[in-house]
Amino acid sequence: MENTEAAKNTTTAGPTLSSPLFSFSNPGGSFFGFGFGFGFDSGAPPPPPPPAVEVQLCEESPVAAARMEPVAVDDSLTIYKGRVSTSDVFGVKDSDLVPGKYEGGLKLWEGSLDLVKALNADIKEDKLLLEGTRVLELGCGHGLPGIFAALKGAGLIHFQDFNAEVLRCLTIPNVKVNLFKEPPEGTCTSRSFGFFAGDWSEMDKLFLCGDAEKDKTTSGDTEDKMYNGYDIILMAETVYALSSLPNLYRLIKKCLHYPGGVVYMAGKKHYFGVGGGTTQFLCLVEEDGAMQPERLNDVADGSSNVREVWKLSFK
Repeated sequence: MENTEAAKNTTTAGPTLSSPLFSFSNPGGSFFGFGFGFGFDSGAPPPPPPPAVEVQLCEESPVAAARMEPVAVDDSLTIYKGRVSTSDVFGVKDSDLVPGKYEGGLKLWEGSLDLVKALNADIKEDKLLLEGTRVLELGCGHGLPGIFAALKGAGLIHFQDFNAEVLRCLTIPNVKVNLFKEPPEGTCTSRSFGFFAGDWSEMDKLFLCGDAEKDKTTSGDTEDKMYNGYDIILMAETVYALSSLPNLYRLIKKCLHYPGGVVYMAGKKHYFGVGGGTTQFLCLVEEDGAMQPERLNDVADGSSNVREVWKLSFK
């Protein structure tokens, strides 16, 4: 934990998909009882998670990013990203993670760009249509994948980060500079965008819910539901901490539209020092058995540990 940058970029052999990282057995027989056997002592209990809150579009911080840098997606599309220091926002210098306080949202991680490129490739190959879709980006930070989805016609985009400060100082300014030619006037809200902060264990209180488990077991009329979850969930570099994976997966299953919703996930195969990675997350998915993973891309460019992009869908 003392060097999260090294932890996220160091190659370490991870377990295979068949290794028993997770145990879904519990007295009630319910997956969401979280009877996980992680094989280590968690020590002192973690601090309570921050409450789930909605951050309004007008709540841009005075510390917000003023300098915008271009990021080329391809020859025809450029997205702009801001830069804000952790010292200015959180009072900590040169840190990518402060447990219970800051989760790295002010840094642009490699997986975020990997995810944008994967989405762009699927669109060009007619494997993905974003126009009119409902999109959620988890652990958004800069929000580039969600911004890309909006540029490609998504009808509703929700951005989530652990820290409200990240949304106010970075995500909202990035959304405005990329998606609004002029600042919105007269209102703090938008029908197309939403910004939410908090821990994944609490976020289902504010998100659209897909009610996948009910849809699997009943054939009742659901036409009265205005929303039935998100069509697409995007997440980059969210699977770094082993202890957070159950809550992340639970949230995905609860909020993803059933049966046609898809998840695009980008991340490193293993994050040394914090225990997570795409391999560990896919162990959880495989043992649960409700979703089918598809590998889209491997990235081994020497800038970090081997990175992957996956697509998940309901079986």
